[in-house]
Amino acid sequence: MRSLLFIPADDEKKLGKGLAAGADALILDLEDAVSPARKAAARTLAAQYIAETRGAEGRPRLYVRINALDTHHWEADIAGIEAALPDGILLPKARSGEDVHTLSIALNHAEEKASTPTGSTRIIALVTETPISLLQLHTYVGSSTRLDGVTWGAEDLSAVLGARTNREDDGRTWTSPYQLARNLCLFTAAAAGVQPIDTVFVNFRDDDGLRQECRAAVRDGFTGKMAIHPNQIAVMNEAFTPKAEEVALSEEIVKLFADHPDAGALAHRGQMVDRAHVARAERILARAKAAARRA
Repeated sequence: MRSLLFIPADDEKKLGKGLAAGADALILDLEDAVSPARKAAARTLAAQYIAETRGAEGRPRLYVRINALDTHHWEADIAGIEAALPDGILLPKARSGEDVHTLSIALNHAEEKASTPTGSTRIIALVTETPISLLQLHTYVGSSTRLDGVTWGAEDLSAVLGARTNREDDGRTWTSPYQLARNLCLFTAAAAGVQPIDTVFVNFRDDDGLRQECRAAVRDGFTGKMAIHPNQIAVMNEAFTPKAEEVALSEEIVKLFADHPDAGALAHRGQMVDRAHVARAERILARAKAAARRA
């Protein structure tokens, strides 16, 4: 998933534009974007939207951001939307891998009640919105076979910390605490063997800033990014789709080692490459193939 677009689940107008946005995934938001008085209505609209959209050809993946597990809303969220068969759940304000495990058990029960295959509802965890989570990120590794990705967020974290801002004066560069959270999220994803997803870029009118942040994310190993506005999707999809030269280089490296299966390291374009380069090349080719299917 190169791009994951948030849509308030109680906003029928924005839901109606979801399929046209071009995002690889839509995140129907039951949490921060919905007031307590609108939670029940949002669940109903989300369930209707998922049920009506699941059969659409070439549709994006359909995720639901439920409310945090320390609220009284989350169980009603699961009960309200699971029968509609969402592709996954975005878990906000996770405190540890135990929260992922708890959600997974709840999904087991919901799937059994809805007569859907066990494990079919995936989980993406927001792992940096609470300080305690940052102190035990290792617990997400092996927390559930449902875990498909981890992502991070700076807005809720900065509120908890009491920070005046999470960006430098240029409005683009993360301050030190949030660089740490970003990097630890990336390491956690790699350790867990799941997709690392970069956080939102809140200034949706700053295309250059978004493009710069996407490039940095791709450089460092993130493979997708969350969006708050449809106008951000094209930039994200372009940035997280491997370029033709990357694909060509990766194909050469994979073929080189296929032709020399007993080699540990080989010369390629004036440089030494080894099995680590093969693994990276295979990941790039897999991402390129996935992007081609979505085109």
